[in-house]
Amino acid sequence: MSHNCCHVTKHKMAAEIKASKQAAVRKPVLVNKIEASNESINMAVLIPKKDVIISVSDDKTVRVWQKRDSGQYWPSIYHAVSSEPSCLDYNSETLKLFVGMDNGTISEYSMEEDFNRMTHRRDYIAHQGQLTSVKFSVACEWVLSCGKDKYFQWHCSETGRRLGGFQANAWCLCMEFDEQSKYAFVGDYSGQISVLKIKDTTFELITTLRGHSGSVRCLAWDIERKLLFSGSFDQSIIVWDIGGRQGTAYELQGHKDKVQGLAYVHASKQLISASDDCILGMWNMDVKRIETPEWIEGDACTKCDAPFFWNFRKMWDEKTIGNRQHHCRKCGKVFCNKCSNKRSTIPPMGFEIEVRVCDECHSTITEEDKSPLATFHDTRHSITYISLDDTRNVLLTVGKDRVMKLWDISSLV
Repeated sequence: MSHNCCHVTKHKMAAEIKASKQAAVRKPVLVNKIEASNESINMAVLIPKKDVIISVSDDKTVRVWQKRDSGQYWPSIYHAVSSEPSCLDYNSETLKLFVGMDNGTISEYSMEEDFNRMTHRRDYIAHQGQLTSVKFSVACEWVLSCGKDKYFQWHCSETGRRLGGFQANAWCLCMEFDEQSKYAFVGDYSGQISVLKIKDTTFELITTLRGHSGSVRCLAWDIERKLLFSGSFDQSIIVWDIGGRQGTAYELQGHKDKVQGLAYVHASKQLISASDDCILGMWNMDVKRIETPEWIEGDACTKCDAPFFWNFRKMWDEKTIGNRQHHCRKCGKVFCNKCSNKRSTIPPMGFEIEVRVCDECHSTITEEDKSPLATFHDTRHSITYISLDDTRNVLLTVGKDRVMKLWDISSLV
């Protein structure tokens, strides 16, 4: 009898361990896949609380996709436009759709509530080149846009009149807008972000954020804590504290290719990132993070004083060959390879992948310091854009494979 009892207990324990392991596996669940176009899909958005997607493609079409009784998505609207549509913005409150195109025009449409018809209302002749982002502000009655003509512009949505513009030094690739403060954030091809205070027909350039070594491709905004997130072709994400401590920047490193999309989940304080590497990153932003250190330059290794290859005088005096310089990602000091050849993750500093650290810093990093603050998930397609419906915890990914995928991310948020 005791033997049977022991046998049952073992089975029960094994079942509990298996169940706990299954519960611990939290990942996005693929719920739908839409093979949308023979041409590249430039952008697509989820309509909050609705089983509806709006997409724009290089085949000069705007399509509205609705979920049918079969569970599949089929177009309820297939609308042809005169030029390749590159971006869009839809406002659920006013049922207004704005489509930006390669020829510099923004077309405004009104959408029927059943999403079976859209009516053209107005064209804004906004840019001299391809639009890269368009946003509609209901509170300000502005249509904001940026494009490859290096301009950020805003128009009156009531009259269609141009109100003002800002010229950057490079292609403007993405933007965010805070209606409360009327701050606009414009990311460009040079890797800079211009912070503008918009005042009806004028603007004030507040500051220029510099930190990326590649073009800024996407932005996201935490309206509560006034944090700006920027994703770049340099594979990194930077968190800029625009609120109480201006100038503070935190780096997030976890992708191995260009960061193409960002979305912020306000309820759980998580950042979602998407990349050309097919990976979705889920970053916990409700933890204390350590600011990225400034890199300290020098002519010789901080630890062993070995000269770097441009330090000819020291090389000649010591009759030695110069070394290549490396920076420790934890302290920012400069070292030769021998004194900084160790690798470690440093999640509080945003380094979820192993990075170079010096010998001294490596000895201070504990196992607790290495505890991950982000998770990464394979979507099996190279992502160019993402759209989040945080009312249902559904995420849409747009891929280079011309496929749109819908993911249930409830277990992650």
